Amino acid sequence: MKRQDEYEHNRPVIGITVHVEDNEYRSRTAYADAVEQAGGIPLLLPCSTQSIPTYLRCCDAFVTSGGDDPNMEAFGEPTHANAKPIDHRRQEFELELLRQLEQTKHPLLAICLGMQLMALAADGTLDQHLPDTLPTAEDHWSGREHPIAGQIGTGAVHSHHRQAVSDPGRLEVIAHAPDGVIEAIQDPQHPHRIGVQWHPERTTDQQLGIGLFERLADASRTTMTP
Repeated sequence: MKRQDEYEHNRPVIGITVHVEDNEYRSRTAYADAVEQAGGIPLLLPCSTQSIPTYLRCCDAFVTSGGDDPNMEAFGEPTHANAKPIDHRRQEFELELLRQLEQTKHPLLAICLGMQLMALAADGTLDQHLPDTLPTAEDHWSGREHPIAGQIGTGAVHSHHRQAVSDPGRLEVIAHAPDGVIEAIQDPQHPHRIGVQWHPERTTDQQLGIGLFERLADASRTTMTP
């Protein structure tokens, strides 16, 4: 019983942001499954900005999950006609979560949309419709795996997006695709906060798939409340 208690004590609680559609909160089970496989305890987070201080106390790390597209009017430019904007409640919540995280040491794994919002919050910019600017845009949308390389590692990843970070703002780029698409970014002030444009919860490569969740869980244990 003691060994089981010690195991549970060492499992970080990892908050996962959720999609909002038709007044329902939704999340792919793959996110929670990946957190559990990595040794964490998944906690789905409703989009309540008032609850963020409580989330920060309850969670040891965060995953900002994938979804549709940011509302760009909040960043001083029109949203592309082909975009599918996310619910305003989710965008307001995740941007406020990122703002409050600046005052903490929580690790973060920002996935796809999560990476895009991470970059926008750091004064970055987006290419809002890759098919307008990139001949290989379909490689990033179709779900088939494509290669990436950089400081974060080298391998094949599962992608499903038609927007991408064009300028990371205050963040640093740590991986690209062969066609130049920015695939991963990192906060230089908080090296355990990274964003990836692909979906690690659906990527078969160990290092660039479940390994990113294991990396998040390991980093979480260094900041867990005793």
